[in-house]
Amino acid sequence: MLNDLLVLKKIKEGDIKAFEKIFKLYYSPLCLYATSLTGRSEAAEEIVQELFYVVWKEKEHLQIFRSFKSYLYGAVRNRSFQYLEHMDVRNRYRETVLSGNQQTTVSPHEQLEYNELQTLIDQALQKLPERRLRIFQMHRFEGKKYAEIASLLSVSVKTVEAEMSKALQTLRKEIEHYTQQI
Repeated sequence: MLNDLLVLKKIKEGDIKAFEKIFKLYYSPLCLYATSLTGRSEAAEEIVQELFYVVWKEKEHLQIFRSFKSYLYGAVRNRSFQYLEHMDVRNRYRETVLSGNQQTTVSPHEQLEYNELQTLIDQALQKLPERRLRIFQMHRFEGKKYAEIASLLSVSVKTVEAEMSKALQTLRKEIEHYTQQI
């Protein structure tokens, strides 16, 4: 526990070596744990990579009241469950569409809201820098993983993660006003 506090203190101060030590120590075991929860190694790697990205990005604000190991495993567990919930929603939607049981009665008001939101999102996407937009499209619309995008664009996975984070931040900011009105 004392060693965890020392390493956490170093990470908060921006010590990349301390961060690399934690990354090397926990990356593989966390991937195995996430794989055991999600059943998909690719999703598990993305979950763990995203966690470490957030840990580094938010290092100054980390509030860990137990061991660093417990924090990481708890975060991976929560993110894995979120992933599974997301996949469940996707699968239910896909089944609904394939079975032809789509709700065909959409009120004019709902259709108008959908169209307005879609226009707002399209406008926000057009404001993104070219590389950020391409990375966003490859991940969200083409289903490519961060590592695959990094390889295709000859950039690091961290660059892809950073660009995705910035793209999502921009989208949230752009649609925040609209969602508050609803």
